[in-house]
Amino acid sequence: MGGALAAILTPHGPHVNARRAKPDYIRTARAKGLPERTVVYRHALRNAMIPIITVLGLQFGALLAGAIVTETIFSWPGIGRLTIQAISNRDYYLVQGCILAIGLTYVAVNFLTDVLYSVANPRIRQ
Repeated sequence: MGGALAAILTPHGPHVNARRAKPDYIRTARAKGLPERTVVYRHALRNAMIPIITVLGLQFGALLAGAIVTETIFSWPGIGRLTIQAISNRDYYLVQGCILAIGLTYVAVNFLTDVLYSVANPRIRQ
């Protein structure tokens, strides 16, 4: 399950963005005489992290959906298997609770993704 998600994330890596183009802000940072480490971590990596954070946030929902299937097939205990058992036993309150927990987790991850946007790129805070 993680292999497919890693394949989706690979084209968005910072090394790909660095090869794609040499943006003006990196050229300017180098011209100011900043050390290469500062140029990479402060300028290049922060801008390259935005698409990676986006993809990771979206992939978390796919992991939640895949967990239901994986837990059911392999009989692993978890919220996915509990949801399937609650559906088959017609325990509607437990189904509602499981769906609420999964939904709140998804909303929390989306909120964390938005917070990480502002950490990675301070221009987004404005």
